[in-house]
Amino acid sequence: MDLPVVVGVDGSEPSMRAAEWAADEAALRGASLRLVYASLWERYEGVSLAHDLGKPSEEVMAEDIVGTAERRARRRQPGVKVTTEVLPEEAGYGLVRESHSALVMVLGCRGRSGVAEVLLGSVSVAVAGHAHCPLIVVRGSHDNRSGARGRIVLGVGEKRAGSAAVRFAVEEALLRGVPLEAVRAWRRPLHEPRAHPLLVGEPAHFQEQQAAELVEEALRDTPAGLRVQRRTIEGFARDALLAVSREADLLVVGARRRQGHFGLRLGRVAHGVLHHAACPVAVVPERV
Repeated sequence: MDLPVVVGVDGSEPSMRAAEWAADEAALRGASLRLVYASLWERYEGVSLAHDLGKPSEEVMAEDIVGTAERRARRRQPGVKVTTEVLPEEAGYGLVRESHSALVMVLGCRGRSGVAEVLLGSVSVAVAGHAHCPLIVVRGSHDNRSGARGRIVLGVGEKRAGSAAVRFAVEEALLRGVPLEAVRAWRRPLHEPRAHPLLVGEPAHFQEQQAAELVEEALRDTPAGLRVQRRTIEGFARDALLAVSREADLLVVGARRRQGHFGLRLGRVAHGVLHHAACPVAVVPERV
């Protein structure tokens, strides 16, 4: 069965931009697009969408939300097949369940709670921590056109070649026809012993060499035709990835799936880039 690209919409402008971004993603992958509105409330309490529809906010209903999102997605990518669904349930649970049968899930960077856009909405955080497929959270101020900045950035984690995050980043770069930049941060020990036996005969920056080796190992199985850039940055991983996100079309990070009753938990790096990156962020579940 061909899986769709699923996007969660709630009537907010970030979720409408996510619908447009998801339409681009579906077009790249030759997939259909599924627009989902999940809420226990029948009405939408907001001003922006109501103004667009020419209705009082108290009269804007779930069908108006998915209908508006559908029109914007079709304008963006007329050739993509679009379906819609209204789920009368709590948004986080509904979207996590949808992720079981999604190729990719896309969400806006925040919902309609009124929190400043720099912070990620609670629903997006919950879904990012428990989704069963790659989740893309659309961040950044540009128009999110594919290839606008000309690179996909991969944050290289501890897991080596063959990780789900590496495969996803490679696929995105190939689909968009842009280079893949693999980034690994490294830090010096605060009290580095000068005569430590592991450091004898090694370069001055032993940790930097280890970071470079991790990048090489992660890229070991990448296709020969893919343009790849390798980069090691001294500092904290979160800060390094936030810096490179300013020049990326998409930042890809892995999230380890830990044993528990409700899916994976986000680490500090994934959590940090989801809240503060300057571009869309893909969080890819890794099974350990």
